[in-house]
Amino acid sequence: MNPLPERRAEPPPPEHRAEPASWWARVWQRISYLTVLKAVGTSVFMYLFFRGYFALLQNPRQTPLVMPEIWLDRWVAFSPSAYPVYLSLWVYVSLPPALMGNFRALAWFGVWVGAMCVFCLGIFWWWPTQTPPHIIDWSLHPGMALIKGVDAGGNACPSLHVASAVFSACWMHRVLRQLRTPVWGLWLSALQCVAIAWSTMATLQHVALDVFSGAVVGLVFAAASLRHIRRTD
Repeated sequence: MNPLPERRAEPPPPEHRAEPASWWARVWQRISYLTVLKAVGTSVFMYLFFRGYFALLQNPRQTPLVMPEIWLDRWVAFSPSAYPVYLSLWVYVSLPPALMGNFRALAWFGVWVGAMCVFCLGIFWWWPTQTPPHIIDWSLHPGMALIKGVDAGGNACPSLHVASAVFSACWMHRVLRQLRTPVWGLWLSALQCVAIAWSTMATLQHVALDVFSGAVVGLVFAAASLRHIRRTD
């Protein structure tokens, strides 16, 4: 009798494969997992978010409340150099999903960050706020003039810019610890989060109270989402 043909073993999913020895190879392995889904999902999420964000910005339910300034607002001076740091948020928030190695964590990350955005949009609808006016000739700062023309000073409190940065920083800490990257990677991620928070004030897009409240929202949703992920491991 002919022996039965040997069955070819199916390759294990990425999260069960032997991890490369070097941390940069582990990072590349994560980035290579579901790359198209991550790219398309992140793009669609941002598109839907901005549709809702600008709809509320242009059609507030009532006259927005002008947020008061505190001593920290006078300490953080306007700086056009903060413009690229402010825009770097959109790269920073894309890093945690890009570095995830299993679909379950990726899906729950999307659910929780979506819940945080809906929560903040609900606040913007119910309690519209705006930043104080500033007497600055924005034509002297073309980059900043672009921001002011697209994203006016509404939807101020809590700062969803800061909330997203803090939420992403907490998840980045988890992911980088999993990947066993050098400790400077953890510090670099934390510093980037702080720099983004600073940029929201240095570009006059937010005041300190917006930043503090945004940080609280980001921490609360990050803590809840990470606790949920640990329970479902």
